[in-house]
Amino acid sequence: MALTAPRAQWGSRLGFILAASGSAVGLGNLWKFPYVTGLNGGGVFILAYVVCVILVGLPVMSAEILIGRATQKSPVAAFRELTHKGSFWVFFGWLGVFAAGSLLSYYSVIAGWAMHYAYISVNGELVGAGVEGVQTLFGTVTQSAGLNLFWHITFMTLTISVVLGGVAEGIDRWSRILMPALLFMLAGLVLRAAFLPGFGQGLEFAFGIRPEEFRPESMLAALGQAFFSLSIGMGTMLTYGSYLKRDDDIMGSSVQISALDTFVALAASIVIFPIIFSFQGLEPGQGPGLLFASIPTGMVQMPFAGVLLSVFFFLLVFAALTSAISLLEVPVSFLIDQTGWSRKKSALVAGVVIALYGIPSSQSYVPGAMTPEFLDKLDWLVSNVMFPLGGIGIAMFTGWRMEEALRHDHFLSGSKYRVLYNAWLTLLRFVVPVGITFVFLNAIGVI
Repeated sequence: MALTAPRAQWGSRLGFILAASGSAVGLGNLWKFPYVTGLNGGGVFILAYVVCVILVGLPVMSAEILIGRATQKSPVAAFRELTHKGSFWVFFGWLGVFAAGSLLSYYSVIAGWAMHYAYISVNGELVGAGVEGVQTLFGTVTQSAGLNLFWHITFMTLTISVVLGGVAEGIDRWSRILMPALLFMLAGLVLRAAFLPGFGQGLEFAFGIRPEEFRPESMLAALGQAFFSLSIGMGTMLTYGSYLKRDDDIMGSSVQISALDTFVALAASIVIFPIIFSFQGLEPGQGPGLLFASIPTGMVQMPFAGVLLSVFFFLLVFAALTSAISLLEVPVSFLIDQTGWSRKKSALVAGVVIALYGIPSSQSYVPGAMTPEFLDKLDWLVSNVMFPLGGIGIAMFTGWRMEEALRHDHFLSGSKYRVLYNAWLTLLRFVVPVGITFVFLNAIGVI
């Protein structure tokens, strides 16, 4: 029988806001949002994205946090408490734990690339490689078995060390350091981008109103980006919500988290596109190559390239780390609740298992690998299947299955948004499930 212990709590509401924002702000904000925006009508896409955040992202995020605070439990234990052990709804708790662990297993590989680039930026190797060297370096890095494994393990070790410290002394404390540092570095890069020759063209590409480029699939892209960029549907917000105090404003916190996440994504666009349009041969519509090939190629041609590159890649590392901490906390909290283990044992066991799980992803692009493109396949499964299912489960459970008195009480407790309860419930019951279903069907090629 699992042992019980007092539930950990955040040191302050600010700590929760910064930690949850850090969970939402990740590498996807710094590469996916900018290029998806640019390819789908710029300012029109941003407007659609904001609408989707309000109508889909905010309701699901606040519902997930509400379940956590109402039960003071991790995902599996939370659904069991609100239903019963054999209930179908408990599946969504298990799904959240597995989705978070799966995402972290390959996310740490990508974060490892950022750590390597930060290292070679500081020691001058990246600047010394020159334009041609930088353009070919990314392929060399991803194909190096030893290098990928080393940085994957290093990043996982760093993540485990933070989570070992607990909620108030570990996650809360480091979020207060990492998130302000991330914002400070981003602000510095925005200021530098403002003096580039391609600044005006970059802003026009990112934010100009081009309705002719906004197609039906662009709306689905906006909906998908809003849903996935907010770190919902995988148990992180539920777990973080379980450490909240009774009088913390759930909807108010969700609004602040969403606003900060969107701000970072927009600021990243202001940094990235002016660099792309200031130098010839760079393309905006890329995936990870945008961060690890195109942006460094532009920066290496700029004055004080070493400083700029170091700041940029430490920004990526910090963004990745704040997300990774929240992902690891989900299985750690699960093990604490299920087994009664100490935080230290739970963090070490969960961290080691996920690190081992991530080895195939670390070798995905190595020539002759036993698991070719494993990272891409797992990413597709997590992003296009696990997240949508998790989001629909959270929305349907909160909207239809959760007891009205409990749901109503926790939404209103400490809230400045009490008048929005009925609108929030309507969105959860009808709009969110339909919207996420369309994203899911589009992802698997049905529509």
